[in-house]
Amino acid sequence: MSEGQPERGWQAELQLGFARDGARTALVERRHSGPLRVQRPFYPEGPDVCHVYLLHPPGGLVSGDELHVSAQVQDGAHALLTTPAAAKLYRSRAATGPARQVQSFGVHGAGVLEWLPQETIAFRGARAQLSTRVELSEHARFIGWEIVCLGRPAAGERFDEGSLWPSFELLRAGKSSYLERGQYAGGQAVLDAPWGLAGQPVSGTLICAAPAAHGCVEVARAALAEVLHDAGAQGRAAVSGWDDLLVARYLGPSSEVARNVLSAIWAAVRPGLLGRPACAPRIWRT
Repeated sequence: MSEGQPERGWQAELQLGFARDGARTALVERRHSGPLRVQRPFYPEGPDVCHVYLLHPPGGLVSGDELHVSAQVQDGAHALLTTPAAAKLYRSRAATGPARQVQSFGVHGAGVLEWLPQETIAFRGARAQLSTRVELSEHARFIGWEIVCLGRPAAGERFDEGSLWPSFELLRAGKSSYLERGQYAGGQAVLDAPWGLAGQPVSGTLICAAPAAHGCVEVARAALAEVLHDAGAQGRAAVSGWDDLLVARYLGPSSEVARNVLSAIWAAVRPGLLGRPACAPRIWRT
């Protein structure tokens, strides 16, 4: 390593490919390097939909670590990707660069992808870049969410030191349809200001891209109202829709409430967008 260059940590990569095989969605490509794996495919809702759990045995990232996940879903295939536990971004060391977690997804023809990971927890002092890019063909469909927790509220830890750079981009037929980028640093006014995160550590976003997405806004809002009522109104959330997009957002004190909010909206809109009832991955119940 050259003098002045940051140390490199774990480098891990996972490439997945899904294709239609008769009446079944099959995991036809699975390549990996470093500590990143998948369990065998599951079919809890029949052969049409392939559920896959992404496994990162170390359980978290430190500065210098890099994870790269890519998945390609071919015409007629339907894949649901999730994770068995929260991703953790640990405190950075001065001699290393930021941790990086990159997801790149492509959905072709009339394929369907659902990206429903557990939350990402950024510990105090973490420095990390999070990037997700989804490329859809003209008739492909996508539902995905991402939840970020700054600090560890249950342990009384605030994100008053460190930096996080999240980004999410969705393209339809090669044209950018949705783009969101953030930059959060410990001590920034945006963390506590009313026009920013208002002192709330947890934010979550659900994005649905499908031809009838905007027509499901009222269904999503009804599900949102019910789950927030059950949660005692912990946090704020909203749903909006335009063109072929439906976007739901949560901001509040609890990762659990964020997951409940987004999963309730997912369960409500999935029949209308994907033509099948919600089937929660088994790993969520363990």
